[in-house]
Amino acid sequence: MDFDYSARTRELQQKLLRFMDAHIYPNELAYQQELQANTVAGKRWMPLQTIETLKPKAREAGLWNLFLPVDTAEQSGYSGAGLTNQEYAPLAEIMGRVTWASEVFNCSAPDTGNMETLARYGSDAIKQRWLKPLLEGQIRSAFAMTEPAVASSDATNIETRIERDGDSYVINGRKWWISGAGDPRCQVYITMGKTDPQAPRHAQQSMIVVPADTPGVKVLRPLTVFGYDDAPHGHMEMVFENVRVPADHILLGEGRGFEIAQGRLGPGRIHHCMRLIGQAERALEYMCRRALARTPFGKPLAEQTVTQERIAEARCRIDMARLLTLKAAWMMDMAGNKAARTEIAMIKVVAPSMALQVIDWAMQVHGAGGLCEDFPLAYHYANARTLRFADGPDEVHRNAIAKWELGKYGETLDRHAEPPVTRGC
Repeated sequence: MDFDYSARTRELQQKLLRFMDAHIYPNELAYQQELQANTVAGKRWMPLQTIETLKPKAREAGLWNLFLPVDTAEQSGYSGAGLTNQEYAPLAEIMGRVTWASEVFNCSAPDTGNMETLARYGSDAIKQRWLKPLLEGQIRSAFAMTEPAVASSDATNIETRIERDGDSYVINGRKWWISGAGDPRCQVYITMGKTDPQAPRHAQQSMIVVPADTPGVKVLRPLTVFGYDDAPHGHMEMVFENVRVPADHILLGEGRGFEIAQGRLGPGRIHHCMRLIGQAERALEYMCRRALARTPFGKPLAEQTVTQERIAEARCRIDMARLLTLKAAWMMDMAGNKAARTEIAMIKVVAPSMALQVIDWAMQVHGAGGLCEDFPLAYHYANARTLRFADGPDEVHRNAIAKWELGKYGETLDRHAEPPVTRGC
């Protein structure tokens, strides 16, 4: 097991770090100012030019579609960086240091997962209509899975109906926490629902591609996380009312929704966790700088034993989470997502909790400043907290880990249980 970064990864790391220093960090204030100006002008959901003007620079630097794996690039017929999960993971960490940075490189959720899904499971016509403009950064997309009326931590509960009617499917249901649906560039939804409620439990669900301008698709409201609505991206509640789409928009065929979800969620969990590690690294940097600069009660915060203990513990936790995530990525590359299911579940438990604790300690060192938008810590905290639900709540992953572990020693539990399919961003 070798976790040394490949020459290609090291080259891209250096390019990314230089790009972040030259273009991303210097524009953090401009991003906030533009968002505030759009709010005043009643245009809160419009794309930000701070990001749009940086995208051509990222493409010119060869930092575009870094997420697209080798196998997906081959299947799709479109080029990306062609990296493995292990090679891409440290790049996701760098981009994750600023929450909006991934979009600059066309590497942001939910588009990354949707592009991989369309590349692997979409027809040639679907790839041409939706995948190509997504890869070129011309449009955005959303993944419609979670529902307010059921416990979506168990995706078999999902009630949205996808019913065949001649040459079409008709979709009815209510969804929420649909990330990206607030963006006016969102032109397509990958939607999960039931095609056959009487089929075996994991064969009831299907996924279908729904153009956003289809009659009956209605976005109801933005949802907030600790007061943040994440404009212009947004997490929306929406309904599908007698939404009719051509039958050839279904992916793979009826009853294969869970199969697609497993292929989509594995890489996405790696991406989420590495971005969180990037946020935790930045929080630790803020904590150290603040601790050295502030002097209460006659000595710098950095000399307070409690501060030193937290800095040391943060360093340990970040490195442990990173190593576990890299192991999961390596196993996915070597043996596939199913073989890495335990490690993928473990990182989804470990990384968000680690990031929350490190960010919390950083906020504490900043005092009241840690609660306001003068620093990115409060927003990063809210973001990290959502990821204890996104792609599956902690409890679901812990249950799965425990069952697989117990299965090594007895037959009382299903050692072959499928990995959990829960809401994805």
